[in-house]
Amino acid sequence: MSDTPLYQSSLKSLPFLHRGKVRDLYAVGDDKLLVVQSDRLSAFDVILDDPIPGKGRVLTEVSTFWFDKLKHIVPNHLTGIDPASVVAPEERAQIAGRAMVVKKYQPLLVEAVVRGYLIGSGWSDYQKTGAICGIKLPAGLKQAQKLPAPIFTPASKAPAGHHDENITYEDVVATVGPAHAAKVRELSIRLYTEAAAFAVTRGIIIADTKFEFGSDAAGNIVLIDEALTPDSSRFWPAAEYRTGISPPSFDKQFVRDWLLTQPWDKKAPAPRLPADVLTKTAAKYREAQRMLLGN
Repeated sequence: MSDTPLYQSSLKSLPFLHRGKVRDLYAVGDDKLLVVQSDRLSAFDVILDDPIPGKGRVLTEVSTFWFDKLKHIVPNHLTGIDPASVVAPEERAQIAGRAMVVKKYQPLLVEAVVRGYLIGSGWSDYQKTGAICGIKLPAGLKQAQKLPAPIFTPASKAPAGHHDENITYEDVVATVGPAHAAKVRELSIRLYTEAAAFAVTRGIIIADTKFEFGSDAAGNIVLIDEALTPDSSRFWPAAEYRTGISPPSFDKQFVRDWLLTQPWDKKAPAPRLPADVLTKTAAKYREAQRMLLGN
């Protein structure tokens, strides 16, 4: 297994479909996909030129862990097929530890965000309106305070290079229909609640997270994409948590904080990352993996 960072995959044995901010997708027959998790990192919706060593393997292992742990709540898109079996032998090293063969579903075009704590854009919205995504919250809450109960605060799925925007539950109903909207909200809160309860036993607070769902031909909802990774969630070390500040996190916040000190307009190209920022960010991802999975 190579330690060289993978900025983007270059498989020739499968039809290439799409390159996202982090994942590269290839067709496996008509009904499956090979998802390759690169080491790319995006910040402020700009893909940076410098990959984070090992990040794709961390995301793959953490997602696989959660898909298995939470499959009693909702089925997911994993097939159990060994990714090495669907590519040419000379391409196996390229995808080792960072790929999944998944079933192909119709994505539901909404970001299913659940918040358990008041932080990020939710904190900004609360300061302005006392609400998040139309959900009124008690007055006087502090930054990073735990909410009385987790809330479903969806966002639009923006095209590449654009920001996701917070939307209301009524917007979700208009996008996916009332039945799917209700099911997505229920499943998202159940997934978050169970995952957060487990993570805190491992010393990690999951402040918020984003799920993506798809549906099959019969309209059944399935968990797709990634699940509860440091890219799709805000992980805080429980030992360092307190209200009134933005707690340190196990994700790309270290990169964001460095970028905010640079003379940059948040448009591509981003500044090149120094070696120490790359090293420390990679260590944050690995530490989250080690604490959650115990390895």
